[in-house]
Amino acid sequence: MTATTEQPLTHRQIVTILLGLMTGMFLAALDQTIVATSIRTIADDLKGLEHQAWATTAYLITSTIVTPLYGKLGDIYGRKKLFITAISVFVLGSVLCTFATSMGTLAVYRAVQGLGAGGLFSLALAIVGDIVPPRERAKYQGYFLAVFGTSSVLGPVVGGFLAGADTILGVTGWRWVFLVNVPLGILALAVVSKTLHLRHQRLDHRIDWLGAALLSAALVPLLLVAEQGREWGWGSTNAIVCYAIGIVAAIAFFVQEARMGDEAILPLSMFRNRTVGVSSAASILIGVAMFGGLAALPLYLQIVKGATPTEAGLLLLPMTLGIMAGSIVSGQIISRTGRYRIFPIIGSALLTVSLFVFHYVEFDTPLWQTMIVMVAFGLGLGFNFQPLTLAVQNAVPPQQIGVATSTATFTRQVGGTLGTAVFLSILFSTASDKIATAVRAAVPTPEFQAALKDPANAAFAQQMQSSGGATGGVLQDSSFLNTLDERLAKPFLVGFSQAMDNVFLVGASVMVFGFLIMLFLPHVELRKSSSYTERGAATSEAQEAPAVAPH
Repeated sequence: MTATTEQPLTHRQIVTILLGLMTGMFLAALDQTIVATSIRTIADDLKGLEHQAWATTAYLITSTIVTPLYGKLGDIYGRKKLFITAISVFVLGSVLCTFATSMGTLAVYRAVQGLGAGGLFSLALAIVGDIVPPRERAKYQGYFLAVFGTSSVLGPVVGGFLAGADTILGVTGWRWVFLVNVPLGILALAVVSKTLHLRHQRLDHRIDWLGAALLSAALVPLLLVAEQGREWGWGSTNAIVCYAIGIVAAIAFFVQEARMGDEAILPLSMFRNRTVGVSSAASILIGVAMFGGLAALPLYLQIVKGATPTEAGLLLLPMTLGIMAGSIVSGQIISRTGRYRIFPIIGSALLTVSLFVFHYVEFDTPLWQTMIVMVAFGLGLGFNFQPLTLAVQNAVPPQQIGVATSTATFTRQVGGTLGTAVFLSILFSTASDKIATAVRAAVPTPEFQAALKDPANAAFAQQMQSSGGATGGVLQDSSFLNTLDERLAKPFLVGFSQAMDNVFLVGASVMVFGFLIMLFLPHVELRKSSSYTERGAATSEAQEAPAVAPH
């Protein structure tokens, strides 16, 4: 029997499939922007601003760990089934988040949400890698940019509105930040079910469940100590136990992956490919810098600059425009020339310089100056996102597109998870001392003393006197700064801004190594046919080849 070779998909067929993918990606992208702009309000209400990293880190841990599994399972069972599963789990986690009563319970529910989120981006990118030839991918990039652009504009507005409302239909306003995912998720499920039709050719793989378990056992303790180290002490018994478990599990993970060979959740042989190896190493460092910056900037805008969640999200639009501009420019030039190597190198340099300049941003730095740096930071991200994913997909055989795409996403998320945990740990471990120092310097000044004597500030003056000048309360609930006399609030803002300087300086140092690694990225000629077509042709040839009788 002769098999039919898969013909290249028409533009109309590709756009129809993209509609399904875009609804799923919009669900995840909108959630990120809504949560990022409302997390301060949520943390203040749950009395745990200093623990806000848990809500982000738990989400990133689970989404990072399951990303390679989605890639492998998608190759076996088909990406549509997995994409629908990912959306369903994401919606379930969103519903659970609305019942959070503390930052701890919110972190647990965000972890469930992350189990679904891990498949939304990686599966969508893998399907695009399946159906669109690398040289033509830029033509369709605008559709995805529209998703991220729309979510970047809508997210802050919707998140700010919901977080700013006391109650909506009897439910606390910020809980709608998660509840809004339910109707969006139902819509995404309907669109994906109707539009995403691809013939799947099952690839028989064993699933590396032990590898996934060992990966979890390696990452979670190390991230736990990154988050809790400042409270435990970096050399405490708890920290040492986490180090030991993480290191032993990491060694066992690499042994397991070597034993599993091509069936591994992260095939080690893939990393021997220079393009994949260099891209993965650089992606980890870019993820550290990217998520570190994305976690710190909204806090700077809201706490130091006094922006509402809505205003903070809108003030981040220059960075979004930079990302979109970088993606469009790089995509169009790559489509015309077939050359991609220069963009990650320039992008890494921009990220390094931007983070270093952010280090000099102070509490009274004009916003327009900060926004210029945001544009450069966004350009750096835009020059890296598409070209690195494209490079990895192009460097592997069509049968490994799923694993390769999930590997590219996984390495970026590992860096992001580490960056969020470590950078927020640095921020909140230094903020108390920086604020206390700034307050001690401000107390003797005539301006501060005059403010303390003002009858309108009597409650704050009494609180400072009873607490002996302690300032730790700002890390539990910073909302009082919004109504505090500017003269009294100033040292708190100065101290918090100075603590952020350390975060950006560490991020810039990390990106120096990312830039140096990126210089080793090779150029590989981009394929002109899609993986979907190539796999179909390979299957046809295999079925048409005559059987050779044994001699």
